[in-house]
Amino acid sequence: MNIHRVQLIFNTAYNLTNHLTVTHLQCIRDDRILFDNLNFTLSAGQLLQIEGRNGSGKTSLLRILCGLTLPTEGTVYWQAQDIQAIRSAYYANLIYIGHAPGIKAELTPLENLAMAQAMGCYPTEIPLAEALAQVGLYGFEDVPTRTLSAGQQRRVALARLLLNNAQLWILDEPFTALDKIAINLIENWLEQHAQQGGMAVLTSHHPINCSNTTLLKLDA
Repeated sequence: MNIHRVQLIFNTAYNLTNHLTVTHLQCIRDDRILFDNLNFTLSAGQLLQIEGRNGSGKTSLLRILCGLTLPTEGTVYWQAQDIQAIRSAYYANLIYIGHAPGIKAELTPLENLAMAQAMGCYPTEIPLAEALAQVGLYGFEDVPTRTLSAGQQRRVALARLLLNNAQLWILDEPFTALDKIAINLIENWLEQHAQQGGMAVLTSHHPINCSNTTLLKLDA
């Protein structure tokens, strides 16, 4: 099954002064320090790849960046403001796709995307069927998502990136279960997103091919 390689048109009106800043972040789980005194700033147009062994705290860090988990110490800032104090504004600019697809198995791919689009604050104009076609799921629009393979379910989840103009993408192992063509497509999306002023944080052991934008790396 082929995945369409097309030029995506993301929102070009991103606020280029936006940045995500982490200061003195500490995370303790089960009496074990996963990371301590972590500091970084991610600016518009940049990608951050988080690497590290299993159990090193990569997913915990993403959940803290999303505001789903509180750090033991430290603060996450968006536009120089604590994300806990501006949760609505922060979430309006955020798309989070976790290690699990985060989709409803009994719904169809179209229904899953319709729900995701309705929850976003800055919807794009792309038709839902076109979003599915772009991730190689033409003809699978109306089947129960539970009947799809793991790779196809991952594509349904990643198609959410096309539906809302959120500036910050936080992605936990986005290349899981994808073939080389799909990986190349997602890399293309990441690069275009950054070139148009977006930013992304992702965990991956996969070498990311985004040579035309700034790719930072953090070893967890």
